Amino acid sequence: MASDPSENGKGGRRAFLMRVRPEVLTAVERLAAAELRSVNAQVETLLREALGRRGVGIKPPQGSEEP
Repeated sequence: MASDPSENGKGGRRAFLMRVRPEVLTAVERLAAAELRSVNAQVETLLREALGRRGVGIKPPQGSEEP
């Protein structure tokens, strides 16, 4: 079976395009800089936190020591 072409082999991550208002992106960039993360990592962190608050469980990435 062929693998998903959007997976790049780094933990099964998939790329996607997202449109966001400039002021939201600026706020995320500031937060990422303050927390020493890339913007991509910050967006993923924010999404995980929001999902958790809504009670949506997701499996931690393989090889991660996340609780």
